[in-house]
Amino acid sequence: MSSGTIEGTERRSRLLPYAQLLRIPNVFTAMADIAMAGLITGSLPQQMGPFLCLVVASSCLYCAGMVWNDYFDYDQDLKERPFRPLPSHRISRGAAMRLGVVLFAAGIMFAILAGIVGDGFQSGPLIVAILLVLAILLYDAWLKRTFLGPVSMGLCRFLNVLLGLTVAVDGIPSWGFVLALVVGVYIVGVTWFARKEARLSKQLELAAAALVMLTALPLALFLPALGRQQARGETVGQIGHLLFPYLLVAFGFWVGIPAAAAIRNTSPKYVQAGVKRAIIGLVVLDAVLATSLAGTVGLLVLVLLLPAMWLGKWVYST
Repeated sequence: MSSGTIEGTERRSRLLPYAQLLRIPNVFTAMADIAMAGLITGSLPQQMGPFLCLVVASSCLYCAGMVWNDYFDYDQDLKERPFRPLPSHRISRGAAMRLGVVLFAAGIMFAILAGIVGDGFQSGPLIVAILLVLAILLYDAWLKRTFLGPVSMGLCRFLNVLLGLTVAVDGIPSWGFVLALVVGVYIVGVTWFARKEARLSKQLELAAAALVMLTALPLALFLPALGRQQARGETVGQIGHLLFPYLLVAFGFWVGIPAAAAIRNTSPKYVQAGVKRAIIGLVVLDAVLATSLAGTVGLLVLVLLLPAMWLGKWVYST
């Protein structure tokens, strides 16, 4: 084996624990929220600079949330998930804490940069980013193990979608709160579904969580009526608009089938498979929601599935 091959292998072995800590495959779901918002508001390509800053800000804040999640879960992971980077001592808790702080700071900095437009400054990205940091810490440190845990995680996604919508020229549109609510409700269900993924879940809880996930889909049907008068660059007759409800139904079956399998067999293997599909499925949901107002161009969000699924072969996402 050549020295270059050995060095490459050693480098990958050093980076893998950090990729696992950050849940790298999942970061593309955060990007998908921002991409959906950018396409729906018609802010691309005119607002490309602020849009890219928001993509980086959202990614940093998401990764920070993953770091703090494992930091505060250290004692529990020692018992239930000893293979994770912190309990296996491949990354120290001190290093994780420093990384979490740096990622939060980077997220705030890029949110500030996103608000710099011409000679002025829009405070929307910074305000939402700060609220998102608080929501992440609230979830990771205190609310995760309470009955409010899924709701607080849903709030994080709600705010992430709003972060993407701040790139709109006139600020967050009124229908944007409904869009963010759809994603937030979906994540409430996903989080509830995943609460006992490492142990034996209860059928009733899984069924209720799946019902919450699917509740987001009929709620999304209100988006076209609420937003078409304000959304830019859309044509009512575009095929994307016409297919939107059918795509929504197809998505429901796509995430619902593994969820139903987990409800029938509540072992961690089936539950984790359902959770993984639901998490990656957020990219698909964002693409479908984007078609409701942006038309077929909204399906461009699906491009983010490729790196997410490719990286998911080596890095766990739950």
